[in-house]
Amino acid sequence: MIKTFIRLLAGVAVLGASLATLAQDAFPSKPIRLVVPYSAGGPADLLARGVAEKLTTRLGQSVVVENKPGAGGHTGAEQVARAPADGYTLVLATIAHNGAAKLYTNLRYDPVNELQPVILVAESPSVLLVRSDLAAQSVSELLALMKSQPGKLSYGSAGNGSAMHMAAELFRYMTKTDFVHVPYRGGAPAMTDLLGGRIDFLFDSLGTAHQHLPGGKVRALGVTSTARNPSLPNVPTVAEAGVAGYSSVPWYTISAPRGLPPAVMSKLNTEINAVLKDAELVKRWDSLGVVVLGGSPADAAKRNQVETAKWSAVIEAANLKIE
Repeated sequence: MIKTFIRLLAGVAVLGASLATLAQDAFPSKPIRLVVPYSAGGPADLLARGVAEKLTTRLGQSVVVENKPGAGGHTGAEQVARAPADGYTLVLATIAHNGAAKLYTNLRYDPVNELQPVILVAESPSVLLVRSDLAAQSVSELLALMKSQPGKLSYGSAGNGSAMHMAAELFRYMTKTDFVHVPYRGGAPAMTDLLGGRIDFLFDSLGTAHQHLPGGKVRALGVTSTARNPSLPNVPTVAEAGVAGYSSVPWYTISAPRGLPPAVMSKLNTEINAVLKDAELVKRWDSLGVVVLGGSPADAAKRNQVETAKWSAVIEAANLKIE
């Protein structure tokens, strides 16, 4: 009797494991949500929609982009962290969820430990843009203006802890200047106010810069990478333009709630890697100055670790805190 019972238990265990394996092999069996924790139209949104479009075709299931802006990108990310770890809810994570997490003192979740990276998606240098009627034709002239009018100039960002915010705060810290931060619920509304002359400057993605530079309402003073970007060959780096050692290159990962089944993690990583090799996508992003990355979950985790160490040091040195 006991032996029979043990055999039954063993059979149930094997059946359970088999069903779990089958469920993972069948992944995905329903639409996937890809949360962008910023408003539509910004760089994170553009990247997410590019991946979602191609991934939908590969998986045979819809990958639906949902914009959930708020709290510097943490409103949407927290929702993902609280979701089941089954692969059906993902987030396009940024510096706010890795490098700048230390900026916040009262987050209701731990983005570093409650989210796990699936894959590095891309990186894209930012551009220091000023409104066209600002009396600054170069980084050195902007610095002179800031020092002659401390606390007068204002810049916009996609929210506290966003790449736009951290790029400007690094600039502030390294130049010992003072200006006002105006956080928005995404990069798009910040750009709208720069175009309208309601703020003076911002750091935005190359892709966004290319959309607006031809209109003549904004002017590019410098790129945030360590080398000039081929898409803006006549624009110097911020470092060569007067802020030696300056570098701030936003990177993006697709992340999931921690605890994702290995088979699901592998499937997502493999399929997104394939998407990132799509010739049309690569060409489209290249024209916007976006560098496609890809790689393993371990590669993404390592990049997050390195960037977190860098930005945590900046946040601590500059004494930046958000309650």
